[in-house]
Amino acid sequence: MPRIQQIFKRWADGNITLAEAAQTADTSSSKQQLNFDELIESYRKFVPNACDKTWKKNYLPVLPKCRDKFKGTPPRDGETLCMACLEQWEQGSRSRQISRQKLYGFLTWAVQRGHLKPIYSPPATLPEVLKSKRVGYAISDVEILRLLEGMPDPRWQFAIQLCAVYGLRPEELRWLQIKKGAKGSELWTIYQKSMGGRKGDKTEPRRLLPLLVRDLDGSSIDWKLQARIQKGKELPPLQSYGDGAQALNNYLRRREVWRSLKAEALNSGEQLTTYSFRHRYAKASHAAGLPVANIAEAMGHTIEVHLGSYARFKPEATADLYAQVNAGTAQVN
Repeated sequence: MPRIQQIFKRWADGNITLAEAAQTADTSSSKQQLNFDELIESYRKFVPNACDKTWKKNYLPVLPKCRDKFKGTPPRDGETLCMACLEQWEQGSRSRQISRQKLYGFLTWAVQRGHLKPIYSPPATLPEVLKSKRVGYAISDVEILRLLEGMPDPRWQFAIQLCAVYGLRPEELRWLQIKKGAKGSELWTIYQKSMGGRKGDKTEPRRLLPLLVRDLDGSSIDWKLQARIQKGKELPPLQSYGDGAQALNNYLRRREVWRSLKAEALNSGEQLTTYSFRHRYAKASHAAGLPVANIAEAMGHTIEVHLGSYARFKPEATADLYAQVNAGTAQVN
């Protein structure tokens, strides 16, 4: 009878269905019993855009921890629950950031549907020591040529040339396609990178625009990359889908020149990664004076994302302005 009264109390105002009223009444009960395995499985259906690999890699490491925290005495509130679930990951790390995002999404979903009490809503902020973002090293053209000389496999040489000249993400190497354009054949990548969130938004396929590597005397080197793609030039094995960067890293870390360049980058406070060829494309584009909007379009991301990751490559005008002032002062004096 008390349970029926609680259901009626929630249902009587007409804002929710009888089934929802029953669910919230059960959630509010101090004797609430949850089958977390079923709850997690229900949530899996709520995020269909997450492929099985992503679900296993990003969701399953943290959601079962949430389940385990409700064994015995339940957590005091959402902040306590989240802190306990995330304690195994280093504060400020990318893995902790991803786990926090997935946990917050699950808790929000569970609370909104009455599976968990509102007290378990994720907190707006979480006490955390932020780790400084690593600075990606923009490999120079001379260093690219050094690296290519030390690579015996022409397939990997081809991959490096493509990444450097077109600013590719390593994963995009497997998604290259020739399309017919208004002025002839064009090289495109049809790879669509997830933009995050539940909506499943992804980046659009884009036409690739070359920015040629230059040799020691400043002359552009044309490796005829698009023509080689058209002829079916073989690329190296890139492991399974989504592992292109890992495959490239596994090959490069065995190269002595790469290890040497990595040490040099660390000495300057930066990190040489498989994205350093993409960083080179951004830096060279800014040095050439190309507009930010066009660089972002060529690299396949928004202006906001570009400025967040590559703003440091924008030409610094402040020093020049002060130099002009000093020059003017010198003339007056």
